[in-house]
Amino acid sequence: MPKQPDQRRELGAFLRTRRERITPEETGLPSTGRRRTPGLRREELALLAGISATWYTYLEQGRDIRASDQVLDALASALRLSPHERGHLFQLAGHAPVAETGEPEPLAAEAAAVPLLLQPHPAYIIDGNYDVLSHNQAADELFVNLTAAAGRPANFARWVFLEPAARDVLVDWEPEARGLLARLRTLAGRHPGDPRYTQLIDELNAASPQVRDWWPRYDVQPRHSGRKRLRCPGGAPVEFAYTAFHLAEQPEQTLVIYSDAREPAA
Repeated sequence: MPKQPDQRRELGAFLRTRRERITPEETGLPSTGRRRTPGLRREELALLAGISATWYTYLEQGRDIRASDQVLDALASALRLSPHERGHLFQLAGHAPVAETGEPEPLAAEAAAVPLLLQPHPAYIIDGNYDVLSHNQAADELFVNLTAAAGRPANFARWVFLEPAARDVLVDWEPEARGLLARLRTLAGRHPGDPRYTQLIDELNAASPQVRDWWPRYDVQPRHSGRKRLRCPGGAPVEFAYTAFHLAEQPEQTLVIYSDAREPAA
């Protein structure tokens, strides 16, 4: 599938940010004194990847050229990309299916009922752009004001960055917010030009100085399970374990369940 101009620009930006985070010393290249920009120069990366410096420059500039699997593998190796970053590189380069743009599939009534069945454990279902499609009372009480906005769906990304209460609920707000933004970047890369993502990202950039600072860094991250510290209303911080499940036939609809990590497993 041919890459669109926006997708080519995203590919160039991703390559540039990854190039700038690696020093010549890390790759075994000799240091050449003071540099105007951080990280590797384009010609140095091209040398490490075994490709033409001019051709690589065109790729980073977003020109309409196509990289082979072999070239992408060489770049991923030279840039020391993680497996998830490598997958994202191939996605942006047009070597993986791009999700169709259009109206998202509605949440099935049977799936929407699941968070209610999980009460008293906080649970919700989110779409790929972090719209909250279903939630239970425990989630409403824990994530203060998450569902308070009228006239549009509650959105977890909007809540994290634009709702003041989020900085109290999320005890480790900055790493949690950075991780969410990296996951949103990954998902947006699968939907180039989709207004659900572009409008949300534009809104976050306009209203959040942290998003304006972090978005250009091009961090990417998959959705995952783990632990996080949350502050219940009027209480002390509590460590919660959370688990994410992708819904059958709707992989971007994700059920997230929280449980107090201090409670013994059943």
